[in-house]
Amino acid sequence: MTQRISLSEIPRAYEPQSVEKRIYDFWTDGGYFTPETDHDREPFTVIMPPPNVTGELHMGHALTIALEDLMVRWHRMKGESTLYLPGSDHAGIATQVVVERMLAGEGVSRHDLGRDGFNQSVWQWVDRYGSRIYEQTKRIGASCDWTRAAFTLDEGPSAAVRTTFVNLYKKGLIYRGERITNWCPRCHTALSDLEVKYREENGNLYQIRYDLEDGSGALIVATTRPETLLGDTAVAVNPEDERYTGYIGKCVILPVLGRKLPVIGDEAVELGFGTGALKVTPGHDLTDFEIGQRNGLPTISVMNLDGTLNSNAGPYEGQSMEEARKNIVAQLEEEGLLEMVEPYKHSVGHCDRCDIIVEPIVTKQWYVRMEPLAKPARDAVANGETRIIPDRFAKVYFNWMDNIRDWCISRQLWWGHRVPVWYCDDCDEPIVELEDPASCTHCPNGNLRQDEDVLDTWFSSALWTHSTLGWPRDTDDLDYFYPTSVMETGYDIIFFWVARMMMMGIENMGKPPFHTVYLHGLVLDPEGVKMSKTKGNVLDPLQLIDMYGADALRFALTIGNSPGNDQRLNEQKLESSRNFANKLWNAARFVMSNLEDAGSALNGWYSPALPSHRQDRWIMSRLNRVAAQVDRLMHDYQFGEAQRTIHDFFWHEYADWYIEMAKIRLRSDDDADDSPLPYLAYVLDRTLRMLHPFMPFVTEEIWQSLKERVPPDPDAPDALIVAEYPMVDAAYFDDDAEEDISLVMETVRSIRNLRAEFRIQQHRRIEAVLDLPQDGDVAVAEADAIKMLARVEPLKFGAAANGAASADSANGESVSLVLSKGVVTIPLGGLVDLDKERERIRGEIADMERNRDRLNARLGDERFLSRAPGEVVERERERLAGIEERKSRAEDVLARLDV
Repeated sequence: MTQRISLSEIPRAYEPQSVEKRIYDFWTDGGYFTPETDHDREPFTVIMPPPNVTGELHMGHALTIALEDLMVRWHRMKGESTLYLPGSDHAGIATQVVVERMLAGEGVSRHDLGRDGFNQSVWQWVDRYGSRIYEQTKRIGASCDWTRAAFTLDEGPSAAVRTTFVNLYKKGLIYRGERITNWCPRCHTALSDLEVKYREENGNLYQIRYDLEDGSGALIVATTRPETLLGDTAVAVNPEDERYTGYIGKCVILPVLGRKLPVIGDEAVELGFGTGALKVTPGHDLTDFEIGQRNGLPTISVMNLDGTLNSNAGPYEGQSMEEARKNIVAQLEEEGLLEMVEPYKHSVGHCDRCDIIVEPIVTKQWYVRMEPLAKPARDAVANGETRIIPDRFAKVYFNWMDNIRDWCISRQLWWGHRVPVWYCDDCDEPIVELEDPASCTHCPNGNLRQDEDVLDTWFSSALWTHSTLGWPRDTDDLDYFYPTSVMETGYDIIFFWVARMMMMGIENMGKPPFHTVYLHGLVLDPEGVKMSKTKGNVLDPLQLIDMYGADALRFALTIGNSPGNDQRLNEQKLESSRNFANKLWNAARFVMSNLEDAGSALNGWYSPALPSHRQDRWIMSRLNRVAAQVDRLMHDYQFGEAQRTIHDFFWHEYADWYIEMAKIRLRSDDDADDSPLPYLAYVLDRTLRMLHPFMPFVTEEIWQSLKERVPPDPDAPDALIVAEYPMVDAAYFDDDAEEDISLVMETVRSIRNLRAEFRIQQHRRIEAVLDLPQDGDVAVAEADAIKMLARVEPLKFGAAANGAASADSANGESVSLVLSKGVVTIPLGGLVDLDKERERIRGEIADMERNRDRLNARLGDERFLSRAPGEVVERERERLAGIEERKSRAEDVLARLDV
């Protein structure tokens, strides 16, 4: 890959800034991201959820890419033809708003430019800034096939949109109708539910009296929006509500306008909620619209598309909704019809792009009839063709499918896929064909005009899994890579995107678009709060990459991560991940320093013989057990646990123990034929392979350096990214070696813990007597390792030696530590002042008891538990558990001293 550099030139700490771009260019230049269609091999395909062309990389993107890319890299290393297809979404309303704001800064509106001129300006903006999200995606290490990158307005996806619309229209599954929709008065378009963001706001709840026409009484209704009463067409009560059964069929007088309204019975009115009487405004509320449809009520819209009131508002025509509210409340109060006003906190919908309050209004829109499309998509999950992970979200999916509503697919925008419907000016009949019509197919006239609306962005996104592969054309990519393998995305868009992809994939292709849906949770801030710009708690992944490196960010996002669960990201996780990259770097640096002049000792290192030395047998056995565990976890989509398993093996077994034991053997140089070097190199190589999907940059950099310092492996490729992922070789399993080295580790840990408890300086060697009745030969054979790692000198063995130490113990001059298979005794005479140690330990126990009692009281306080952030409560519980553990250890040591 690069010219070999000497170890002295390799930095002592990993420097991601000097590595990541160079490694990424190496991968792209080598063509490693671009698969070939090979029908003799099973493909693995992930279609990246297309980020908005206006967007910048955020933590949700970073988590998505980290998870998708680790799957892709793993399957690529398993030898599968692997496609990770990137793309971006034209993001109709978002992009239009961005460009309109840009033009406004120049004193120009879109209406000044006209539709064609405005769209030309948008394309210029996309050409200039549209690749920004791609460059940011590369920085996190996504191994995408950039030669196949797609944009939702490209010719191919546009043809897919046109074909799908025409096919559904001719099947009677697309129609135009008047329904209630979310409407943005600023953007002048209908909005999908995903484009409406709700937030809690302080308002008022107004109780208004509607007098019965016959003068026999009144009904009191409660509303947060008194201005909408101008569009009321009924008052509804629940027919089971005994308070109002006598009112049904009567009429009330609408305040302000004096219109007669019927009192109707409808089960949508909740029993026991509010006053029990509901003002019905079919033109401005979804529930009311449905009540109106069931009861044959007229629909009165009182709002213009710009948010002002129309002629149906009577004296309030031309006022804004906010002005009308203030004036209507004043009139109600003046007329004695305002019974009560009380403060009320409620959720208010705002346009996600311009933040204006969204108004539900009735407009004529294009809809997809969803029920016929939903059934096969539901069945595909029910019968196991497509699996949702975690499976609890299958219930959510079924519930949505079973209660599905028709989908409003038209938007009153200029940027996007224009609705492919033409109208004849003479006969007004719609024309819907695959090709633009030259004349009317219903009459001789040729004066045609195209529908002004564009399609919902999610319409093209619903086709993404097959439109990106060439559909509706019959392409080799479509034949080979469809159905795709895994759709990885956030659980919050299972309705908006996943379900629609399922429906459209089955409709157009006859097969579900993927066999697995993997849903991740949200990335929360350190306090467990959802990130948002308004809260000021957003973490920028690009800044984190600059600070910690892409591998550290990926590792922090995915370690311990489980499907569908939210997770917190904090500085500690990022620092720990960066520390692990440095641990990997430094351990590899040590190993490579010993490989430089190894000569024949490394022959056949890439396929080592069954080792004879106990330590080599142990590490090879552990490597293969870890490989087996990782393989199982990866197949089970438990990526966070697989990652943790590799991390713990490398740090806590290979680096902390095997390398340290190998150092002793390398220094002694007694037996060149029994060198640990082949196993140091082999286990490092295999661990780098296992870690590569999780930390691609640092592992590739180390692997390239390692490759230069060992004899060539005839089966190794030029890059780690395409090296074979470690397979399990049960021939290396060795229960005896694992048990023996575990005993060595237990012995060393026990002595280290005692040194720490008594604050014995590390450079000072201490005596130890080890009595292992059944495993004495193991202790003798591993004596050098025990002495070096526990800083012990002398180390004595057997019951006789332990008997002498026991005499000291009886005099309070030594401490015996019970092991799983024996005892280690440490004479302390002359090392520490035992009376002072007893006094110190008793003082520490007293301090720990006071801290324990304080924490117990705090954690027993319901006010603290209800008010404190979840992370603070969990941190206090962890502190309490730590105190209890330290107190137990201290009491154990004190008991040994008091024997």
